[in-house]
Amino acid sequence: MSQSKKGLSNWLLVVAVIALAVAPLIFVRGGEFAGSDDKAKKAISEIQPEYKPWFKSLFEPASGEIASLLFASQAALGAGVVGYAIGLYKGRSQQQKHEE
Repeated sequence: MSQSKKGLSNWLLVVAVIALAVAPLIFVRGGEFAGSDDKAKKAISEIQPEYKPWFKSLFEPASGEIASLLFASQAALGAGVVGYAIGLYKGRSQQQKHEE
């Protein structure tokens, strides 16, 4: 594959990724970003309306979108740590096999 075809295919991939990221923002209107916590609160209030929570959150995100962003960031960070640990142990075991 020539250099110009590689460059063109890379740009097409970039445009495709951007289109996939922007399309839901344009075409999906009125989406609700409710998590399991909100659904649990609703279910509890339906079952026992006089229930009073015994704990308050230390930090309350301004909106559901921010809460989703924080959750996704936490998941990505955890996946990075797990991936690093797996790679580290695999590298060490391969190094030990190579030394033997």
